[in-house]
Amino acid sequence: MRSFLICLGLLSILNGKSQSIDYTLRMGAPHTHYLEVEMVVSKLSGKTLDVKMPVWAPGSYMVREFARNVDFFEATADGKKLPWKKTDKNTWSIATNGSKEIRINYNVYAFEMSVRTSFLDDSHGYINGTSVFMYVKDKKNLSGKLTIEPHKNFKSISTGLTYISNQNGKFQYSFPDYDFLADCPIEIGNQEIFSFNASGIEHEVAMYGEGNYDKERLKQDMAKVVESCTKVFGENPNQKYVFIIHNLTVGSGGLEHLNSTTLQVNRWTYSGSAYTDFLSLVAHEYFHLWNVKRIRADVLGPFDYDKENYSTLLWVLEGFTSYYDELLLLRSGFHTQSEYLSVLSRIINTVENTPGAKIQSASESSFDAWIKGYRTNENSVNSQISYYTKGQLLGALLDIEIIQATNGSKRLDDLLSYLYQEFYKKQKRGFSDVEFRKAAEKIAGKELKIFFEEYVEKTTAIDYEKYFAPLGMTLKKTSREKEIAFGARLTDSGGKLIVKEVTKGTSSYESGLNVNDEIISCNGFRVDQTSFNKMIAASKIGDEIDLLISRDNIMQALKIKLLPNGAWDHQVTVLQSTGENQEKLRMKWLGN
Repeated sequence: MRSFLICLGLLSILNGKSQSIDYTLRMGAPHTHYLEVEMVVSKLSGKTLDVKMPVWAPGSYMVREFARNVDFFEATADGKKLPWKKTDKNTWSIATNGSKEIRINYNVYAFEMSVRTSFLDDSHGYINGTSVFMYVKDKKNLSGKLTIEPHKNFKSISTGLTYISNQNGKFQYSFPDYDFLADCPIEIGNQEIFSFNASGIEHEVAMYGEGNYDKERLKQDMAKVVESCTKVFGENPNQKYVFIIHNLTVGSGGLEHLNSTTLQVNRWTYSGSAYTDFLSLVAHEYFHLWNVKRIRADVLGPFDYDKENYSTLLWVLEGFTSYYDELLLLRSGFHTQSEYLSVLSRIINTVENTPGAKIQSASESSFDAWIKGYRTNENSVNSQISYYTKGQLLGALLDIEIIQATNGSKRLDDLLSYLYQEFYKKQKRGFSDVEFRKAAEKIAGKELKIFFEEYVEKTTAIDYEKYFAPLGMTLKKTSREKEIAFGARLTDSGGKLIVKEVTKGTSSYESGLNVNDEIISCNGFRVDQTSFNKMIAASKIGDEIDLLISRDNIMQALKIKLLPNGAWDHQVTVLQSTGENQEKLRMKWLGN
């Protein structure tokens, strides 16, 4: 019976009985940065048709108002223009006049080169679906096809969309619903394409821009990262995966998608420590295949593209992914154990020495991502902590806690695998905060009250020895009180020494130096950034220095008393003498 119904459904589609939506994407003049989009919506009923442009891109938690880039809009039926009006910032309402099929044409200005937006010039086009494709209100479930007509100078297309055909240079792809279309970035141009196989999956790599990359090395190293990610979950959910990599002067990181990712990096990043950082970025975005795209908070899918989708679990979704992007390099052989512990030490230093970590909790940081995380300002260091950084640290601590509680029989991998199997595969949904905590306690076999209620929901000081001692490790703390804490980040802007940030509890903060002040002289001597740094280095704690500053072009004398640095250096180290069980638990955590 089930097979019969499926056949009827397919026959219905083939006979045109099912409503669908088709898009055509053109780029007739790439140097103008305009993408030309055509939508054809058929099998209509009703007096109006509302189409909408998303205001944000999933994975990047800030409202970006993509509708602002739409410069032309027109709707027609049978060759005649239809009346329309905007009913809000991202909705176009069309009077159908009884038409059963409507053709919609609009232009999108695309000249913001980031992993979250779209870009077009005479060298290539990059499409991020939410910033280009509109959808029919309440009809995001419509399937359809996308036809891409590249500019005559562009020969290649790379995307995770399902390929149908290429007819006279018109490339056709299918999609099951809008979410899938929006979640498949597209690279159009003359990119270099190569592939590798890992975990039984074909991986395509599309390289835009010149760089010092070695294709054969990348094939081997990226495959190792892929296999380490897959081992955490025991299976890979894709048949094919696409890496779109932009080699630029200034990169903007990466953004995850259901069966692909976009990475933007400096073009000379493929050697030395920068190359290790690149592999960490590969691991991060690939790990999102599971954590975020399939293991997700219940509010993050199906998406509401009209407004913010609030969650207090980004410390898990992004923070745990950040934890694994370094841990997997250890498992893949790109980090030694000592190098990994140095990475973890730096994370602890960042959290413990950021004043905002004592103000904002991990859950608060997650919830406020929309208004704070992507909109940092000169005071952010004093008022907030990144859910990436705090979540990375919490991921390490929860991993260790599970290892200790189960005497090495389970770890964080088991929790993520459970979430993948139980919520994504079995229940086919996301989970709530309460469900995540229950799952963690189920895997640990114990209550995790302190971890969740003190370290996640509050800013309580972390008892590191509780975590490290059972693994034969310790956290060494070294005071920096012999150093001067000047506490202002300065930049040389057009020959002017400008204050860009002032950190709470430091000399500058306590003495009243402000952001945007221009430092003209110190102790009677005109200074630039180099000479000023030398004068501070030659001073002693307790000294007072006399600054002449310009604040809003008004000269002002300011005395700065130089205070000791209240920060600490933290270093995770292995004890020289450890017991057998400590060795066992540590190897469970750090063993390859």
